[in-house]
Amino acid sequence: MKDLKIYVIDNGGQWTHREWRVLKYLGVQTHILPNTTPYDILVEKKVDGIVLSGGAPRIGLKDPLGRCGEYLENADFPILGICAGHQFIARFFGGKVEPAVVPEFGRVDLIVDKEHELFSEVPRRSVVWSSHNDEVTLVPEEFDVLAHSNACEVQAIAHRKKPIFGLQFHPEVEHTEYGVQVFKNFVKICERR
Repeated sequence: MKDLKIYVIDNGGQWTHREWRVLKYLGVQTHILPNTTPYDILVEKKVDGIVLSGGAPRIGLKDPLGRCGEYLENADFPILGICAGHQFIARFFGGKVEPAVVPEFGRVDLIVDKEHELFSEVPRRSVVWSSHNDEVTLVPEEFDVLAHSNACEVQAIAHRKKPIFGLQFHPEVEHTEYGVQVFKNFVKICERR
């Protein structure tokens, strides 16, 4: 196995360091970079994948998230968006993000709807941790919905042709039962690039 480099793009989320820590625990070379980092720097560093972290409250609703659009437009490596990162991915590809009818904070029951390598070895139902006021209300045409919860219809998405994924919940926190497994699956996807 080659030395994988998966960097975390910091969008100002409260748990960005936890994403970095999980990747470190999995033996991946990882660093936290600000979302103002030019795409050319990621190419220069020969990254194998990136994680777009969560952000401050409501940031996924309308803010540009630094240069995240540049990464999504140009990257030939896998990208995993978490919370605001997930919402930004949906908006970037033509979807819509709006205030949630029922915001989710804390324990949420996740239901996986579609088999996908991102959820390999994750049961159909499990407990995850969420912290969001907004949610994806229109999924871009090129994406499949992989999972939902009772209050949020779009908990996970995957691009049909590119290795781009979004999670509304937080796999990096210990309260998410299979969060480390989701990260392991993302690492495997990055290994194959």
